[in-house]
Amino acid sequence: MSLWVDKYRPKSLEQLSYHLELSDRLASLAATGDFPHLLVYGPSGAGKKTRIIATLKELYGPGVNKIKIDSRVFMTSSSRKLEFNVVSSVYHMEITPSDMGNNDRIIIQDLLKEVAQTQQVDLSAKQRFKVVIINEADSLTRDAQAALRRTMEKYSPNLRLILLANSTSNIISPIRSRTLLVRVAAPSLSDIQEIIFQVAKKERFSVPPRIAERIALESGRNLRKALLTLEALYSQNDKLSDTTVIPTPDWEAVVNGIVDVIIQERNAAGILKARAKFYDLLSHCIPADIIMKTLLFKLLGRVDTELKPEVVHWAAFYEHRLHQGSKAIFHLEAFVAKFMRILERYMSGMLDVDMDL
Repeated sequence: MSLWVDKYRPKSLEQLSYHLELSDRLASLAATGDFPHLLVYGPSGAGKKTRIIATLKELYGPGVNKIKIDSRVFMTSSSRKLEFNVVSSVYHMEITPSDMGNNDRIIIQDLLKEVAQTQQVDLSAKQRFKVVIINEADSLTRDAQAALRRTMEKYSPNLRLILLANSTSNIISPIRSRTLLVRVAAPSLSDIQEIIFQVAKKERFSVPPRIAERIALESGRNLRKALLTLEALYSQNDKLSDTTVIPTPDWEAVVNGIVDVIIQERNAAGILKARAKFYDLLSHCIPADIIMKTLLFKLLGRVDTELKPEVVHWAAFYEHRLHQGSKAIFHLEAFVAKFMRILERYMSGMLDVDMDL
């Protein structure tokens, strides 16, 4: 039994119920004989991969959905073996090279070269090239992106690349200039509510409009998160009503605990407690940049207005360093220590003012 987010995932561009103009543009691209390299970007949960798979179905037909998972082994220059999973069909391949960290360049060079040098197996296919989807393209190292640029130039007759990213800011300009940029915006709150009602109708239960509105707001316009929340509520409650409590995800509850520690214990002991909670989150595969972003927004809700610009500045500073470094815990802790210092200085200033009065 699959999750609703997979069970009701649209299989074609016609089934997509929002951003209809974008669906029409992708359909026209698939209909042309010259399909370009694409850089598809937008926030998480906006439906980037769903639209691309639907576009590939327009290109090749239903065979795109017949996929398999292969485990490939690559060798580094130091003779270290790298095991890497590849999702593929006869017509396309889906990879996430950033999972290999600083070794992502090896995956890009070896795997894409191998794919580009092979001809299309299905002689009846509408297109003669194969498509490679690269997830989390904005997390690739600079070396991997440079190797990707060379591959795009050398093997373009047999290969089309579709890069999926949350933002284009970390993509080098030579790649941006060689791809067609397609922005997939987050669905609106009304779009998410409408999809919630459609899924509930197919599952034969009713959702009060107030609950659908709260789910859409809590999801932050992330459709995947909204559907997962809806399924969790349905499994935990016999009947949904306006007073049904929407539970906070466990990892967000841990971030709330970090915020309490930071504000209440502005000392070394507080940093140690925050460190333990950070390790707990990272060990459960919560991305460090998501932790930083969530921590920032929750802290902004707990501090005075005059402190917010400085807090946002330092959050951006340490998030930038987080992406450049290799140990996320260092930069998360550094932000916590900096925030404690800012808050302590502010509280001391307030105390001095009170004493003067």
